[in-house]
Amino acid sequence: MSHSSTGSQALDPQALDSHVVPKSKVTDAEPTPPKTGRLAAASSIGTALEWYDFTVYNIMAALIFNHVFFPSFDPLVGTILAFSTYAVGYVSRPIGGMVFGHLGDVLGRKFVLVTTLVIMGVTTALMGLLPGYASWGIWSPLLLVSLRFIQGIALGGEWAGAVLLSMEHGKPEQRGRNASFAQVGPSCGTLIGTGLITLVTVFLSAEDFQLWGWRIPFLLSLVLVAFGLWLRRGVGETPAFLKLEQTKNTTHTPIKEVFTQHLRPLLVAGGARIGSDVLYALVVVFTLTYVTTVLHLPRPLALTATMLGALGNAITVPMFGALSDKWGRRPVYIMGAALAIVWSFVFFMLLDSAHPVLICLAVIGGLQVHAMMYGPQAAFVTEQFPTRVRYAGSSLAYTLSGIVGGGFAPLIITTLFKEYSSTLAVSAYVTVALLLTLLAVFAAKETAKKPL
Repeated sequence: MSHSSTGSQALDPQALDSHVVPKSKVTDAEPTPPKTGRLAAASSIGTALEWYDFTVYNIMAALIFNHVFFPSFDPLVGTILAFSTYAVGYVSRPIGGMVFGHLGDVLGRKFVLVTTLVIMGVTTALMGLLPGYASWGIWSPLLLVSLRFIQGIALGGEWAGAVLLSMEHGKPEQRGRNASFAQVGPSCGTLIGTGLITLVTVFLSAEDFQLWGWRIPFLLSLVLVAFGLWLRRGVGETPAFLKLEQTKNTTHTPIKEVFTQHLRPLLVAGGARIGSDVLYALVVVFTLTYVTTVLHLPRPLALTATMLGALGNAITVPMFGALSDKWGRRPVYIMGAALAIVWSFVFFMLLDSAHPVLICLAVIGGLQVHAMMYGPQAAFVTEQFPTRVRYAGSSLAYTLSGIVGGGFAPLIITTLFKEYSSTLAVSAYVTVALLLTLLAVFAAKETAKKPL
């Protein structure tokens, strides 16, 4: 009933035509009470798996991969090389954004979401089976990079579809909240991944963890894939795309249309993501390296701080998404970016105290200001584009900005710290990225109250 209650006349004919078009499963599922919960879970499961995979990889890149795949280098250089393979997953994303963005606007949102989910899970599991450098030599890191590349292609097509699944099904006045369901996935994936690794490190010795224990979290990604496929089977194609199909208004060249007719929204949407990605890399990824390698504090402390921060982030992302429905996307986004600039300096002051409580506060606070941007971000990005190219435009904005922002951020942060032996250089880099985001948000028009 949710679509007929929105007051949108554009959706009423679709409901009437549902008996003619062979999509009855969509309308059958709509009146059921748990629809919103099912949508939220189906939307967030893909991004949860994505960031579960990334979190496991990030932690292993910071703690293990410099020994397993790059053993001939000193620890910090090995970490930089491991983060270079991390960047590959971002570099390949635009390929996925173009391929799956095209398919999402031509064949539908659901088809792409099932495909990308399977690819992500399988590549992650294969990483867990990959022999180390000691067994396969140079082929070992090369295969790691190859799997990372394929994984990135799948990730490039996942995010936009996950957002559109919940946003295009939901009520117009709740787009900020509904779109943010997919944004909860990263924190949930981070929380699950970090929690599993913490359990493995608690029950295994350091030697066993480095020898074989690190493989367990990679292999367990298949469980998330199975759960995600079950969830998404129960959610039909979005009403917005079905309406395009019925009116024969789909495009055969969505990528070309985005670049030729929607370049400014593409730049605005992409620029808005850079700062939040860099901040996330600082707070979640680099913290592990800094706490264990620089401060020489126990690994469980860094993991605990990350889990607490991820839990807080998962709770508040939908809150800030809902707040953007009332206040507008831009005010909430701007507030988050401004506070993030301040926190990029406060962050290291708290870490350098070496006090466990203050270290946890540094990560929790950093992920709270991140949530202020991340909550309204999904709706902000997708609302920049019309329905016929919304999948392609959102995917391109997400993936291209990911290269500039998140993809190279851990590598740049680690390199800056190694080069200058100062956290000020790192904070300055994060500040520049956030200023780019502020510039993009200021250049955008408010979209919260406007129809899709």
